[in-house]
Amino acid sequence: MKLISQLQKCKEAARELRSAKTERKDQVLLRVAELLTLEQASVLKANAKDVKSLPPGTTDAFRDRLLLDEKRLEQMAESLRQVAALPDPVGEEVDRRTLPNGLVLRRRRSPLGVILMIFESRPNVATEAFSLAFKAGNVTLLRGGKESMNSTGALYRLMDQALKEADFSPHTLWGITRPERSLTNQLLKERKWIDIVVPRGGDRLIDFVVKNSEIPIIKNDRGLCHIYVDQAADLEMACKIVVNAKTQRPGVCNAMETLLVHEKVSRDFLPQVHSAMEPFAVEWHLCPESLKILKGRRRLKRAKPADWDTEYLDLKINCKVVRDFDEALSHIERHGSQHSESIVTASEPAARRFQDEVDGAAVYWNASTRFTDGFEFGLGGELGISTQKLHVRGPVGLRELTNLRWIIDGTGQIRG
Repeated sequence: MKLISQLQKCKEAARELRSAKTERKDQVLLRVAELLTLEQASVLKANAKDVKSLPPGTTDAFRDRLLLDEKRLEQMAESLRQVAALPDPVGEEVDRRTLPNGLVLRRRRSPLGVILMIFESRPNVATEAFSLAFKAGNVTLLRGGKESMNSTGALYRLMDQALKEADFSPHTLWGITRPERSLTNQLLKERKWIDIVVPRGGDRLIDFVVKNSEIPIIKNDRGLCHIYVDQAADLEMACKIVVNAKTQRPGVCNAMETLLVHEKVSRDFLPQVHSAMEPFAVEWHLCPESLKILKGRRRLKRAKPADWDTEYLDLKINCKVVRDFDEALSHIERHGSQHSESIVTASEPAARRFQDEVDGAAVYWNASTRFTDGFEFGLGGELGISTQKLHVRGPVGLRELTNLRWIIDGTGQIRG
């Protein structure tokens, strides 16, 4: 009953938040940004405790996802400031019509209500998710992974302080620090009190939520991203794009996992891009043809069938030489996760066909997949990258955290 009482209070806070003024919401976000600077030492101390507790054998990529430093705290603060500067979507009128009987119909954006956000090791998700959900008028329940428990706890305290100073209900945010899965499982059944659940993490987390939730889901699935280097590609440009997409931050969902190369440029391109990645000690999982081309180089493995469906989130890459454009598209259709895909080519017809036919939330021409990010897209941040097809695809920003409803004004009309 204690859980239900807590959820009831969150639901009541959601009703109050629906009509909150934009200036008051922005005040909270700017205060959290300020507190991130003022309380930097305590946040970094909590984060250091989490990092120190990581078990032996933890990958560098996983450690990087958990790690906070001064630069990342400033990026978090800047994200908060950007969200505060964005237009408030709540109440936006997108359509208006008057019926022959005199009824005036308007479609307006409204908050979704109470959002349960379940994420894993990246503590910056806490402030990013809160800022967007809160500005869009939603109460947020944040449940981070046990690995980031101290970091997120420190961040929850800053957000709670900012809400209290602006006289918002203490139930506008529920930062959950209890790591046990039983609580999460129970929350996923409470569809009376929670309107939307947003899982953000790896395959196991997504599968767990999909199998156990009785609440509608905004699904942020894995990012098995491809880059196809076409026969008409500028190979120098392609090399820079591929290296960035794989090595700039390999532990995130918009990093490239599979490289597809047209056979006509494969013998020139593969040695070039392998040499460019050598300083990063990337491990290559190769098809027979690409293995033949790169024979004698370091860190080469023959790709297993399962590799083409593996999101490494690490300094590992799949590579396949394809006969033509259609084989590249077929491979992406079969193995892609509908997240982010890119083609490198000088041919606009090929690029436009790629963008039309590839089923991804974000489809690029001559650019790294690493740009699929709410902050990079000018949205201030995101709750995740939605790979589903209902309601929203791509970065989940402010507008995506509202829905449209009808507001109708009458003068006594009745239906005959």
